[in-house]
Amino acid sequence: MNSQIRKLYLVVFLMVLSLTMAATYIQFVAAPELNADARNSRTILHAAERDRGPIIVDGVAIAESVKIEGSRRFERSYPGGDLYAHTTGWFSSTLGSSTGLESAADAILEGDAPSLFTQRVQNLLTGQERRGGGIDLTIDAPMQEAAASALGGRKGAVVALEAKTGAIKALYSSPSFSPDKLATTDSGAALEYYKTLEDDPAKPLYNRAIGGDRYPPGSAFKIVTAAAMLESGEYTPDTNIDGPATYTLPGTATELPNITGLPCGDGNPTLSEAFARSCNTSFAIGGVEVGADALQEKASAFGFGEKLNIPMYVTPSQFPESINEAQTGLVSIGQSDLQVTPMQMAMIGAAVANDGTIMKPYIIDSVLNSDLEVQDTTEPEVFSEALTPQVASQLRSMMVSVVETRYGTGGSMFIDGQTVAAKTGTAEAGDHNIAWSIAFIANDNPIVVAVAVEGDELTPSPGGGSDAGPVVRAVLQASGGAK
Repeated sequence: MNSQIRKLYLVVFLMVLSLTMAATYIQFVAAPELNADARNSRTILHAAERDRGPIIVDGVAIAESVKIEGSRRFERSYPGGDLYAHTTGWFSSTLGSSTGLESAADAILEGDAPSLFTQRVQNLLTGQERRGGGIDLTIDAPMQEAAASALGGRKGAVVALEAKTGAIKALYSSPSFSPDKLATTDSGAALEYYKTLEDDPAKPLYNRAIGGDRYPPGSAFKIVTAAAMLESGEYTPDTNIDGPATYTLPGTATELPNITGLPCGDGNPTLSEAFARSCNTSFAIGGVEVGADALQEKASAFGFGEKLNIPMYVTPSQFPESINEAQTGLVSIGQSDLQVTPMQMAMIGAAVANDGTIMKPYIIDSVLNSDLEVQDTTEPEVFSEALTPQVASQLRSMMVSVVETRYGTGGSMFIDGQTVAAKTGTAEAGDHNIAWSIAFIANDNPIVVAVAVEGDELTPSPGGGSDAGPVVRAVLQASGGAK
């Protein structure tokens, strides 16, 4: 064999070997990951021929599969409608896509999860067609309904967390949409509706509760600033602090005012009074004194910058890096480049409610087989130790003063016969405000509710106490703890 033929043989051999190795890798090693990839439309099309399992809230299916008459295929149906649209997401063989829990819990709903192995074996032995498993959610239907009703179509979001476990009791984003219109087998109608939603300036496809556009937290962030001040050892709730009508941000000529334009109380309030009044100047001064590093460390302890899946992906909240003293003063009152999700703010409240411990949020309570028998349950898991129990107790008392004192900003969240702990906030975001309220009933099983309400053309400047507070109150009243 001459050298040219030998070289050609070697090249051909290497090409065949490469193709064999690539085919082996794709079919046996990478296949599970490729099948699970949400961008793989072939998986969606194939899955349309399988009876996907239901998504259940309080014993009622809010998403289920319906057999198409005269066909082997199924169409996804959403009895929960727009109330749960951002939680269920949609599964569409027509659009070749899935979102929300339809995507994040796809392995369960398709019947491929490890916890459903016994079901798959039974199907194989009995010759039955393979069916998907179901998921039973932690959502409390009355709280979810109260969130939607109280928000009343305004842009914003509601998150309710069981502080001791991390179970999500409400997860609502507004405006919402109809997942049924995206799941329909009428491809033209589905695509037209999707484009309408995508072009809508109100961004109804964004799940504002956990992602999409994050918000500046405004004065609701003063919980974090107060925690850093208390942990510095230089402050207690009874420490008197400066509270002038305005504060000149360090190194600038910029005057930061209190929202009232007046001094905080008598100009020398206690930390607890400044917190209840939500005085900007007091907390800007305190934040600058404890420093940016302490604030960033405390924000990180609450979960800023951390990845989280519930199992849907939660966009990490953001604390700005390398800030000067003037920016530190603004960050201390929840402005500057701070960006948060309502989920993050609920987690901050949960740390206070649960003696400093944040439990990892989760929305799937249990995995069910095709006969709706429980196969696996979620065990609560610690996310972080954000506060010492002593500081958590101090903050809890300070949050109660927001509701119960005559000068507190959270009177709209008062519930007769209950001890409510809260914090309000109003953040500037471009040409409109974001109104915040975070609250929980201080009982043996506190549920923390965080609400963000976006300003619009009709109400460009909503307030934390006046607009977000009543939403929080309605959701808390719908919980078992307020009854």
